[in-house]
Amino acid sequence: MLKDLNNLKHQKGDPIEITIKNNKIGRDYFTIIAGPCTVENYEDLYTIVSHLKDTGIKFFRGGAFKMRTSPYDFQGLGKKGLEYIKKVSDGTGMISVSEIVSIEDVELMSKYVDILQVGTRNMHNYRLLWKLGNVNNPVILKRGMSSTIEEWLSAAEYIIEAGNPNVILCERGIRTFETFTRYTLDISAIPAVKSLSNLPIIVDPSHSSGRREMIKSLSWAAMAAGADGLMIETHFSPDKTVCDSKQTINFEILSEILEKKEELLGLWGKK
Repeated sequence: MLKDLNNLKHQKGDPIEITIKNNKIGRDYFTIIAGPCTVENYEDLYTIVSHLKDTGIKFFRGGAFKMRTSPYDFQGLGKKGLEYIKKVSDGTGMISVSEIVSIEDVELMSKYVDILQVGTRNMHNYRLLWKLGNVNNPVILKRGMSSTIEEWLSAAEYIIEAGNPNVILCERGIRTFETFTRYTLDISAIPAVKSLSNLPIIVDPSHSSGRREMIKSLSWAAMAAGADGLMIETHFSPDKTVCDSKQTINFEILSEILEKKEELLGLWGKK
């Protein structure tokens, strides 16, 4: 039994709906967010996002600031990356998602990006979560790689208590003893969150598996389990990307995932 869930003031009652640029995120809808792990240049980002738009996807992801395990790995383009994201978003009408890695960047990023994402390493960064309660942008809160559902929901409470009710939970896999996959996708978190919280929950099959060949089946599993959306790393040439190439799918695999979308979402009556 989760002992502290009675202390959650803001995640009870009817499921919430988040509206952004006339698009809704919530239990009655299914949101797909796709795009590169990190923004490398304007031209590639525009090409990817334009293709996503042509497939009917309305949200794109792309990192301007990256938290990497090694200090020698590519850390992102920073403000220049934000400028590319804003330019592509304005030019295509697509809704942008990008990770916020530091409390000092909140004000800057809130002006350039539509939805701010808190990564797994920052789920316990409570000062950052409090700060995000002061912006109007919706926030995607990823589950900490070693966090319980209770800890995850409590982290969401920080953002909501500080004044921002527009929180989207993202299951992105947890650390287990398994080494074949990058992490272990906790499919059971989807129905668990739906019974414990009124927040929408999406799934990231890319980071949870770390393996391109598994993304399709995990995406279908998330849809069948009732997830409210997916966030998938996508690129026209995955092997050439500077970040997370092994877990990035191409447009062909994305198309295969979408082929089963209506059938699987029909299990839940989602739009």
